[in-house]
This record gives sequence, structure tokens and C-alpha cells, in this order.
Amino acid sequence: MSNKKKIFILTILIVIACSISLFLGVNESNIGYFLPKRANKILAIAISSFCIGYSTVSFQTITNNRILTPSVIGLDSLYMFLQTVIVYFFGSKTLSMLSGYSNYFLSIGFMVLFSLILFIVLFLKENRNLYFLILSGMIVGNLFGGMTTFMQVVLDPNEFFVLQGKMFASFSNVNEELLFISILIILVVFVLTIKNYSTLDVLSLGKDHAINLGINYNHFVLKNLIVISILVAVSTALTGPITFLGILVASISRELMKTYKHTYRILCSVLIGFLFLIVGQFLVEKVFSFNTTIGTIINFIGGLYFIYLILTEAKR
Repeated sequence: MSNKKKIFILTILIVIACSISLFLGVNESNIGYFLPKRANKILAIAISSFCIGYSTVSFQTITNNRILTPSVIGLDSLYMFLQTVIVYFFGSKTLSMLSGYSNYFLSIGFMVLFSLILFIVLFLKENRNLYFLILSGMIVGNLFGGMTTFMQVVLDPNEFFVLQGKMFASFSNVNEELLFISILIILVVFVLTIKNYSTLDVLSLGKDHAINLGINYNHFVLKNLIVISILVAVSTALTGPITFLGILVASISRELMKTYKHTYRILCSVLIGFLFLIVGQFLVEKVFSFNTTIGTIINFIGGLYFIYLILTEAKR
């Protein structure tokens, strides 16, 4: 089966899933209430799918590693550290007041700023290896995680209950105003990166081959790392962290799309992410009756798949 047919089938499945999610249980008396809320939910899923799909595939190409995701840089840990610091020092009421624009831009600003400092200081300085940057990001991420855990342990249980809502991804109560801001950011990023796909194709050959073929390696990698940090920041600030979705969609798209072309691989990753999230959200609402979160489902499946990938890579 050709790659185009696979993309077409995924698109049909998504249209069916979206139709069920939008119109199941809707009638003339409740359509005005349910339809806008469900449409916003699907829009948030689409935004997260693009952010996670593009960032993971491009990050794996840059690092030339099939089991790494942008989360190793520590952005998810930084996000939870910021939310915990707000509750720890200023109380849960402050976090509730910052749930709109303030918290959104504060989270994105700190995550992107942290990424820039990490990239410029550790990657460009003395032309250090990219893996030095990844290792440093993992160490700093663990540092943030440790401090976050310490503050959460000493929090008042009522304060922690409010903070707990930020610890898991949720598409049920997404701020409508933040959706449109996120879409604008995504559109700008899409326009700026649309020409990068062919360069990523070359970069998949390896650093030395890419440089020999005329790619300005450091400049291109730094630009893409910044784009990746922006996308991860937007997705995390809008809906919360989903750790293992990236490795899940990138690996499955690599198996489905037997091609080096990133146009197909990234598109397939976005579509698979969309399908996983919308089906997962349906299970959370209709099967589990909101007794679990979509992040828990995705991380459980993704964690098992991650173990499978490690065992598979070890046998090669």
C-alpha cells in the first residue's frame, strides 16, 4: 500500500472519530451547548497533535536517535516546577487567577527562555556535541523534578489538590481564548518550517553527510531546537504534559511510512497523534467516566511501547 493511501485511510478514520465525538448524543435541545465545547476540544487535540508530531520526528532526526523525545530536555519538568512554585509561594488562589493568559504566556516564556539558554550555552559554545546538550537537559530536568517533588510533599493537601489538575493533560476544559492564540503561533511556526522538510531529509543521513552536502548544521539544528521548544511549550501550556505520546506516534509513523521523506513522516505522526488523542478522550469520557485521564492512558501504552523499542534496539 502506498504512503498516500495510508495517509488517506488515517484521514478517513479521523473524520469518523471526529464525527462520533462531535455528534454522539447531540439533539436539538442541547446542540447549542455541546457542539461548541466539543469543537474546542477537537481543536485543542489538533494543536497538540501537530506540536507533538512535528517536534518529536524532527528531534529524532536531529539527534539521529529513534527513542529520544523533546521531553529529555526537561521542558515538562520545568512546566510542573513553575506551577508548583506558584502554589508553594503564592497559594492555589494565585494559580487559579493565572489560569488564563498570564499562566499561558508565563509558562511558554520560561520554557522557551530555558531552552534558549540551554541551546546557546551548551550547544553553540565550543561546538559541543548535541548529546552533551541532551545529557545536560536530562540532568537539569531531574533537578527540576526533584525540587518539584519536594515542594509538593510539604504542600497542604487542599493546595496540592488544585495543583494536581496541572499534572495531567486534559482536553475537557480548554480555554477558548488560548486556542486562537495557540493557532496563531502554530501557523507562524508552520510557515517558517515548511521549507525545513527537505533539509531534514538530508540531515537524516547523518551530521557528516549533511555538512558535506552543504547544510549549515549548527544554524539549522539551533533553529529547529528553538522551534521544537516553542511547540512543546505551546502544547504543554495549553493542555498539560503527555510524556510518551511523541515516541509512540513517531515510531508508528516510521513503521507505516517506509520513506525518508519527512513530509510523509511528520504528517503521519500528526494524524496518528490526532487519532490516539481523540479515541483516548472518548474512552476517558464514555468508558472510564472521567475516573482516569487521557495522559494516564497514553503514558501507559507509550511506556509499554518504549520498553519494546529499547528491547528491540538492544537486539540489533
